Parts: sequence; C-alpha cells; structure tokens
Amino acid sequence: MEEDEANLQSFLRWAAARGISDSPFSDCSSSSCLGRTLSVSHFPDAGGRGLAAARGIRKGELILRVPKAALVTSDCLISSDQKLSAALGKYPLLSSTQILSIALLNEVNKGRSSWWYPYLKQLPQSYDLLASFGQFEIEALQIDDAIWTAEKAVHKGKMEWEEATPVRCELNLRSQLMTFNAWLWASATISSRTMHIPWDTAGCLCPVGDFFNYAPPEEGNSIDELLDANTDRLTDAGFDEGVASYCFYAKRNYGKGDQVLLSYGTYTNLELLEHYGFLLQENPNDKAFISLEPEMHSLCSWPKESIYISEDGKPSFALLSTVRLWATPMSKRRSVKHIAFSGHRISAENEAAVMEWIADKCRALLSSCSSTIDEDVLMLHIIDKFQDYTGEPELSPALCDEIRAFLESNHVPCRELSTKLHFSLKTRRAIYRWKLAVQWRHRKKKPILL
Repeated sequence: MEEDEANLQSFLRWAAARGISDSPFSDCSSSSCLGRTLSVSHFPDAGGRGLAAARGIRKGELILRVPKAALVTSDCLISSDQKLSAALGKYPLLSSTQILSIALLNEVNKGRSSWWYPYLKQLPQSYDLLASFGQFEIEALQIDDAIWTAEKAVHKGKMEWEEATPVRCELNLRSQLMTFNAWLWASATISSRTMHIPWDTAGCLCPVGDFFNYAPPEEGNSIDELLDANTDRLTDAGFDEGVASYCFYAKRNYGKGDQVLLSYGTYTNLELLEHYGFLLQENPNDKAFISLEPEMHSLCSWPKESIYISEDGKPSFALLSTVRLWATPMSKRRSVKHIAFSGHRISAENEAAVMEWIADKCRALLSSCSSTIDEDVLMLHIIDKFQDYTGEPELSPALCDEIRAFLESNHVPCRELSTKLHFSLKTRRAIYRWKLAVQWRHRKKKPILL
C-alpha cells in the first residue's frame, strides 16, 4: 500500500510538470496536479479509486485541464519512435485501435526509459471486459444475446491479435508482451480508458482524466437542462482547440468529499461489460430485449434495439405499438394503425392480449435460463465466500452443476472442497468474471419479473 501511494504521488508530480491541473489558472510551481478542486479517493461501493471534490464545486466549473502534449495518442507515440513508425508503415491495413494498442505495448516494453512510465504504472494490471471471458463465464451469462455478444468479442480480440502479430514481431517485444493476454490488456486499456479526440478514431489516453468513474446520464434531461448557462456544453469533457487541452466540467453541484463522476454515454449493463468491464447496481439505461414473432416484423418500423422492457419493467413504446397493431385483426389494422403508433390503447381487449403476449415472452425468456433469480442471489453469496466453500448439499442441481463446471474449467479438483480453498491469481480473476456474469444475468431478469 505504501508503495502504491508513493507511485501515485510520483505520478501526480509528473502530471503537474506536464501542465495537468485541477485549477482554472496555471500553477506550474505546484508539486501535485490535484488538491485545489479534486483529490484522489477510494469509493469501495462506487467504482473503487476515483476523484473526490476537494471543495464545493458548482455546475459548469472547469475542474481539470490536460494539455494536448500530455495526451497519449498514436501520433505522439509514433512520432517519437522511428522503429515503431517504420514497422507500422509496412502494415497499412491495421485499424486505428490496433495501432494504438501496438504503440502502447511498445511503450510498456521500454520500461523505465519510457517518457510515459509514471503514467503506465498507474494503469490497471488486468481488466474484465467480455473479450477476456472464458467459455465457462460466457455460458454463465445464460441469455442468448449476451452469450453471442461475448463470443463475438472474444473472436474479435483473437483476430485483431493475430493480425497485429507481424508488427509486434518486428518490434522485438518481450515474450510476455507477445501473448494474447498482453494484447487483451492493451486493447482493454484502449476500449475502457480512451477519450474522444477529433483527429483519431482510436481516441487518446488522458492521464488523471481517466481517474473519473462513470455515472449514467440523468433521466429526463432535456436539451435545455443539459445546456449550461456558463459553458454552453452538452458533455462532461472534450478537447478544446482554443486552449489545446482536454477540459473536464462539472455537470452538477458537488459538496466537499463527494465523488465527481463523468458521464460518457448511455449504456446498458451488457455494453458496459463489453466495453468497460464493469456493471452498475442500478442502471436506468438497462433493457431486456424482446424478440418479435416473424409476422410482426412487417408491422414494426423501429430497429430491434427499440423493442425492449426497460429497467423499471415497462415495455418500450416501440414494443407496445407493434404488439398492439399485431394483436388487432388484419381487417382492422389500417383503421387503428394511427392509434397504435400514437402510443394509445386500442381497446381493453386488445390491451389484455398485448400484456399476455409480453408476459408469455418474459416467461419464455426466464425459463430458458438454467437458474432462477433467487438461485442467482444464492450463487452470488456463494461466490463472495467461495474461498471458504466446502459444498452445500441443499443447493439445486443447476447451482451444483455450475459450481462443478467452474471448478473443472479452472482445474480445481472437487475433492478439495473438504478443506479451505487456495486459489491462484488467475483463478481469483476467473471467480470475479464469474461473479460479473451472475450479477449481469440477475439484474437482467429483475425487470422481466416486475
């Protein structure tokens, strides 16, 4: 812990020397880039390490500036390394994110000689994005949409790693940086920590700026509410060409000690897991997508992403409108189409049929899962205490099978359950990904039961 704190303070001094500051005024004499507006703090139940308000902060205030020269971009890494530039020049078909991932691994390979070394030491050593899920964790998601998304993420990661292999070989990276796990780390860093810049679709890594934890956009925000009187900005952060810096603004008032959060888009929990490697306990943007009957598609003018049940258990406008029209006899659909698409009930009888169809779909979705929502709660309790787990004969067959499958996939003999288990770091990471999968499926089932 003392070493971590020393590394953090060294990094904050490094950041201050490069012009990063939480003060609206330049203060090159400071030994830390934080302390006037923000401070590093730990929030165990809200994202872990994050940034707290060091004083009262008003909505619209500039709270952090990161100069362009302090941003980690493909351009800056390539322009300062002729070997990297020459190697990448031979492979022009690589994507922008592959290029930044390669450049990041190349920088890590330099060790202490890297100009970015203090920042690189602050990056997480591992991530839990869907691309890092093994087959067991993928199947633990249970719901087809999530399983397909996870399998696609894993396949994409392997394909991009293979495509980038020739470049990494030319760079003579250390053997541990040539592995698929190292590639997953680099690509996860890019996916979960980069911020938008107008000149590179891969984005940039933003030292200190990536300490902010995420908050979903507030519900009901209109354009008028989002436009701040002082800043005329619709976003929490962005690159400001006028000052050649990435600038962060408070989107609401904060009291001293409050965690200052950054909203970087509207995501479902599955999307958060795919791109960032975490879930929200309460996510107003989460959805349970509902598949339509084949004959319904001709009646639906909305994309399939609009056909869902929301976090509060309410069917979406598109789902209700489509099913209301479908539940109407064909001979009457033309005359009531305007009613259905205006969001109004067609009749009490029609509405009852609509609700029954949606309920049947929800029941079918739940029955396709191998565990119930109550069993998921129990499984989460077991996972939290898994190191002390010695077997519970009263568990349902589904949970017993899942525990056995986890042990087998991680090469832990079942006979060891009679004693306290001792897991390797690799197995502890697998346990955490298993927990994420169970948390996701549990939260996915909740609105369907409402």
